[in-house]
Amino acid sequence: MTTQPKLSDFPKVQCPLIRQTFKVDQEQWRKHGSRLQLRSPEAYLVVDRVNPGYEWVFEDEETIAVEKLDGTNVKLLTEGGRLIALQNRLNVIDPLQIIKGRTFIIEGIFRAIAKGYVALDGEQAGEVMGPKLQGNPYGLEVHEWYPFTKAIADLAYRSFHEHERTFDNWSVWFKDWLVSRYHTKRSPKGSQGEKVMAEGVVFYNLKRKAEGKSWMAKLRRDMFPWYYSDQIEILGYDKAGRDKIEDQTEFD
Repeated sequence: MTTQPKLSDFPKVQCPLIRQTFKVDQEQWRKHGSRLQLRSPEAYLVVDRVNPGYEWVFEDEETIAVEKLDGTNVKLLTEGGRLIALQNRLNVIDPLQIIKGRTFIIEGIFRAIAKGYVALDGEQAGEVMGPKLQGNPYGLEVHEWYPFTKAIADLAYRSFHEHERTFDNWSVWFKDWLVSRYHTKRSPKGSQGEKVMAEGVVFYNLKRKAEGKSWMAKLRRDMFPWYYSDQIEILGYDKAGRDKIEDQTEFD
């Protein structure tokens, strides 16, 4: 088989708010930490301080907030309608390997092709979601690859521009109102089914991208203390934060 060209890894996307580590109750962590994906008795949480260099998230009217899809990042490369490279992060995937391996990713790509999501030529990035990924929060019966360009076009939150961009406003929004647009669009019209909360948002500023500046940032629901505090006490949390700033690139 011809060796696939190596695609670039996804860029590390930072949070627009400073994050700091807080200890949690160890006994409660032993009971609930695994389910809440806390690998140690501490939580890495946002505080009410802007991450230097990300002021544009709060101040620039060109910034939009798009649903952060909950699956796994997959890039592909096509030439003349031929799939010539497929990559999950840095893991190269053979699209002809249909017996073993990550066949659910191949399933997701070919379902996306059938829906017209895949361009004839060029490199595209997107998210594969479905039954074998992240607990399948959207209740999908099959896997699907969803390109990020389509997410920017179809999954932006219009309400983002209707409220002041503050820590407190975002905390309330993420806790109670950040419903998944991806799931809602898939639900039948008039459906009264259970609402699915989005994992978070990705902030984009395409004008800054064109100018060669930083243009992406992310914020997830699990970065706020209330995500854990119903079951695990956060020790010493103060939204004002500490003056000693931790390395913001250390954790995802």
